[in-house]
Amino acid sequence: MKRFTIGKLAKITNTGSETIRFYEKQGLLEEPEREASGYRKYDEIDISRLHFIKNAKELGFTLREIKDFFTLSKLQGKKSILGMAKQKMEEIEQKINSLNRMKRALKALTSSCQNHGGGHNCPLLLSFKGVPPERRK
Repeated sequence: MKRFTIGKLAKITNTGSETIRFYEKQGLLEEPEREASGYRKYDEIDISRLHFIKNAKELGFTLREIKDFFTLSKLQGKKSILGMAKQKMEEIEQKINSLNRMKRALKALTSSCQNHGGGHNCPLLLSFKGVPPERRK
């Protein structure tokens, strides 16, 4: 089996050495064997795990959730992991809905600001300053 130093692993996976050490401390990566010189030696499994962590993070999973993935895959298999993925999809959908509501509200406020000629009489700016709606005219 091919072995890598932390620097080589970092380069292969485009991950910082400090991040790799952090993942070890968090239990996301197994602490690697060390050479007599004290250097850590990693293998292909560590490369796969780092790719998994990075991909899962890009999908919005937290490090805690990723750690749970690893635990569940050892204990229960794919069924629980699928449930976690479905739950994450629901959370993302809720965030999208919330962001869409914020977008609509900002669109309405910016539109009303344009209708009032912008500047100091802009309802958006007045609302940020705490001016009540009845005094924004």
